Amino acid sequence: MTRRRTMILAVAAAVVAATTLGLSACSRSLEATGDLDKSKLTIYSAQHENLTEEWGREFQDKTGIQVQIRYGDDSSMGAQIVQEGAGSPADVFLTENSPAMTTVQNAGLLAPVDAATLAQVGDRYHPSSKNWVGIAARSTVLVYNPSKISQAQLPKSLMDLAKPEYAGKWGAAAGGADFQAIISAMLATEGEAKTSAWLAGLKSGAKIYQNNIATMKAVNAGQSAMGVIYHYYWYRDQALDKESSGNTKLHYFKHEDPGAFVSLSGGAVLKSSKHAADAQKFLRFITSKEGQKALGTTDSKEYAVGKGAPSDPKLPPLDSLQAPKVDPFKLNGPKVIDLMTKAGIL
Repeated sequence: MTRRRTMILAVAAAVVAATTLGLSACSRSLEATGDLDKSKLTIYSAQHENLTEEWGREFQDKTGIQVQIRYGDDSSMGAQIVQEGAGSPADVFLTENSPAMTTVQNAGLLAPVDAATLAQVGDRYHPSSKNWVGIAARSTVLVYNPSKISQAQLPKSLMDLAKPEYAGKWGAAAGGADFQAIISAMLATEGEAKTSAWLAGLKSGAKIYQNNIATMKAVNAGQSAMGVIYHYYWYRDQALDKESSGNTKLHYFKHEDPGAFVSLSGGAVLKSSKHAADAQKFLRFITSKEGQKALGTTDSKEYAVGKGAPSDPKLPPLDSLQAPKVDPFKLNGPKVIDLMTKAGIL
């Protein structure tokens, strides 16, 4: 996740002239120095800044609706909204992973998403509750160093990593929201007993890294043979200088394995929004084919989930990943944190 900050997007002639600058559009934002402007559409975002910035700028240019964005990470921003309750200044909440959205939803703070918006992504990419919508997706993968472990020696399932034969050979950013979302899917598909046993194997046999990038770098350097990450970290580095991934390859578990989990980034409208109609318009825009283009043109390397919206062509097709069927509405983030705490990981 890039540096978090609060910023206000402004529309001006200079802004329109700078559209050709692509990701340098961030320079067109004005950082807030005081209270949020209540007249503007307020987005609380745990998504990548460049992607949220692109969406906000395009929506503002297209509609004339003024936008301001406050950044944070999934868990802290979700907790902040719950604490603020009906008095939250947020109109829209964007997450990287769905458990934080479920936390806000379970607090009764989300408004139903317009049916037209849900239809733009289809049933597969929104929860059964229909109180939020998928805006992007990322796949769980195993990054590995072929000089340390051959493809034939790789585990057949994510669950196999807890076996003694893999002890000391793998790592993960277990304290992060990304990894906790993966464990939420494991809990949903495998149950509490198997998940707890797997976490015990992680505690005794895995190396814990600060984040996904640190995990990938450790594998690249040969400090670990394998690491559990999300796909886009690898594809980002591959598109640059391959400094952190040049010695590695990706393994996709497929076969509806817990290690093939595809996590949805979510978008929602707060029930307390003072700009509810505009907030719904924003969700409709970012899930539209037009709005989803940003996933292929920015360096996010996440999957587009809108119907007919292409993802980055470097990525294997989303439908080819054979992800487990998991209702994101039922992913239990608090339970996962409890299990990980009991296992001595958090």
